[in-house]
Amino acid sequence: MASNVPMTSSGTAMKSASNTFHGVGFTVGSEEFCVDILKVQEIIRMVPITVMPNAPEFVEGVINLRGKIIPVIDFRKRFHIFDADDSNDENRRIIVVSFGTFTVGMIVDKVSQVIKINEEQISPTPDVVKGFESDYISGVARVGDRLIILLELERLFAQYGLDQVAEDAA
Repeated sequence: MASNVPMTSSGTAMKSASNTFHGVGFTVGSEEFCVDILKVQEIIRMVPITVMPNAPEFVEGVINLRGKIIPVIDFRKRFHIFDADDSNDENRRIIVVSFGTFTVGMIVDKVSQVIKINEEQISPTPDVVKGFESDYISGVARVGDRLIILLELERLFAQYGLDQVAEDAA
């Protein structure tokens, strides 16, 4: 297996048997991101969010999704993307992702498409951005003239214990 294929925290490759990564693409500000399609539970329109006291500043609060309390993060705040907010509020969505027993919603500006990325299109995270605050980036994909940041969700949320936010709200 090539070393430039994004890996899950369990060490398994984020690709199918055909050496193709399938993901859900979305934008926040002017940046494009992608998460493993197998981790996406659903994509919903914005709904009222209940604020949780003493949560990290990027945690907007929690929502009730068919009886399950789910923490919701604002992707802009989490990644410090403060470029001009030219997004249309009607396009904003909550991507509900699950891994293990943990489920979280991510507010994004726009969900773009299901993306198929061949192994050859994926480059490892550049050394200049590697480190504690970027270990959740599993690679960068070249799709046409676009660069798409591939995210490793388990690593992204592990350092914050967001599952505790949901338990506190229940």
